[in-house]
Amino acid sequence: MSLLRRDLDVSQFDRGDFGFIAFSGCAVFLMVPGLAFLYSGLSRRKSALSLIYIVTASNAVTIFQWFLWGYSLAFSSSATNGFIGNLRNIGLHKVLADPSPGSPLLPELLYSFFQMEFACVTVAILVGGIAERGRILPAAVFSFIWATLVYCPLANWVWGLNGWAFKWGVLDFAGGGPVEIGSGVGGLALAWVLGRRHERELINFRPHHIANVGLGTFLLWFGWLGFNGGSAFGANLRAMMAIWNSMLAAGFGGLTWTLMDFRYERKWSFVGLCSGTIAGLVAATPSSGFVHPWGSIIVGILSAGVCNLATKLNTAIGGIIGLLLNAFLATNDIIALDGVNTAIPGGFMDRNWKQLYIQIAYIAATSAYTFVVTALIAKAVDLVPGLRLRTSTQGEAIGTDDVELGQFASDFIEVQRHFNDFWTPSLDEKSSPITVTHVAAGTRHGYPETSIHEVHTNGTSGDASTET
Repeated sequence: MSLLRRDLDVSQFDRGDFGFIAFSGCAVFLMVPGLAFLYSGLSRRKSALSLIYIVTASNAVTIFQWFLWGYSLAFSSSATNGFIGNLRNIGLHKVLADPSPGSPLLPELLYSFFQMEFACVTVAILVGGIAERGRILPAAVFSFIWATLVYCPLANWVWGLNGWAFKWGVLDFAGGGPVEIGSGVGGLALAWVLGRRHERELINFRPHHIANVGLGTFLLWFGWLGFNGGSAFGANLRAMMAIWNSMLAAGFGGLTWTLMDFRYERKWSFVGLCSGTIAGLVAATPSSGFVHPWGSIIVGILSAGVCNLATKLNTAIGGIIGLLLNAFLATNDIIALDGVNTAIPGGFMDRNWKQLYIQIAYIAATSAYTFVVTALIAKAVDLVPGLRLRTSTQGEAIGTDDVELGQFASDFIEVQRHFNDFWTPSLDEKSSPITVTHVAAGTRHGYPETSIHEVHTNGTSGDASTET
C-alpha cells in the first residue's frame, strides 16, 4: 500500500493549478448545453428538440470514445509517427499521476478530463450540420467515427508531444485547428453530403426562440473562459491574459456584427449580437494566449466582420482568422507568462517572419484533411442499411421532433401574430357562427410553418386574417 501511495504521489503538482484546471474543465462542459440551446433557438419549432437531443447524445458518445481510445489516439506519448497516437492508454490505462503530455504542471488524469471536454464540444458543434433534416442514430454513429478519424489526429498534430505541427512550431493556443476548423469545415462537409434543405423549408425562415439563442450564447461565453483560460494549464498570468483577451474579442465581435447588420434593416439584431460574440470567441480560441489585449480587439473586430460576410463558414473562418493573426500579433512576452514556455517565439512581433507560412500551411492541412475525411465518413455511414443520414422529404416537412422523437420542445397551442387573434366575441356576437381553430404548433398538428396561415373567419362578416 505504501508503494502504491508513493507511485501516486501528487505533491509535485500545485493544488491551485489542479483546482483551476478541474474547474475550467467543468466550465467547458457548460458549452454543451449552451450549444444545444443555441441550435434549438435558431431552428424552427418543429425541429428544436431534436437538435438538443443530438448535441446531448453526441456528448455521451464522445465521452465513451474518449475513454475507450480517444485520449490514447490523441495524446499517447509513446507514439512517434507525428500523425496519430497509439493504444498505449486505451481505457485510460496508465493515466494517473504522471506529468501530462501537455504540461508538467498537471497530472495526466486531470489533463485527460480537460481535453475530453474539448472533444465533446467539438463534436457538439459539428452535429449542428444535420439541422432539421438529419437522423439521430446515424448522426451518433457518425460522431464516434469522426472523433476517432478526424478529431484525434488533428489534436495529435498540434498538441501531441511528437505531433508534426507541434514540432514545426505552429501557434495554436486552445484549438483553432482541432476545434474550430475541425468542427467548422467538418460541419460543412457533413452538410454537403446531407444536401441543403428543401426550398419550401427555407421560405420565411426565422429562429423560433431567440431567448434560447441568448441563453446558449451566455453559457458558451462562460464556458469559453474556462476553455481558453484553462489552456494555460495553470492558475497563472497567462491564463488571466487569455480570459481577458477572450472577453475583449467577444465584446468587440458582438458590437461589430450588430453594427454591420444594422445597415440592412436599421434595427438592432439580438441574434446578430450573439453571432458576433461567438465569432469573437472562436477567433480568440487559437490566439488568446499569444497576443496583447489590444491585439484581441483587432481579433474580435476582424473575425466578426469577416464571419458576418461568410455566415455559412462561421466557426472555421473565425478559427482561421485567429490562427493567421498569431503570425502577426503573437509575442513571447505573453507566451512566457505561464512560467513554462519561456523560449517559444511569437510571430512578426518577435521578428519571426517564417511564422506566417507555418500558420498558412497548418490551416491548409487541417482544412483539407478535415473536409475530405469527414465527407468520406459521412458518405460511408449513409450507405450502410438503416443508417441513412437524412430523413425523408415528408419527415423534413413534418419536423424531426415528431419523426425522430415523438416529443416537442414547445408543445403548446399556437396563436397567430395578429391583433384579431386575441379577439373575443361580445355577448351579441356569440350567436354568430365563428370558426376558430386552435392547434398545437408545427406542421403535424397545425399550420405548416412555411405557408400562408389562415387564422379565423367570422361567419357574420366574412372577415379573415392571414399571415405569411
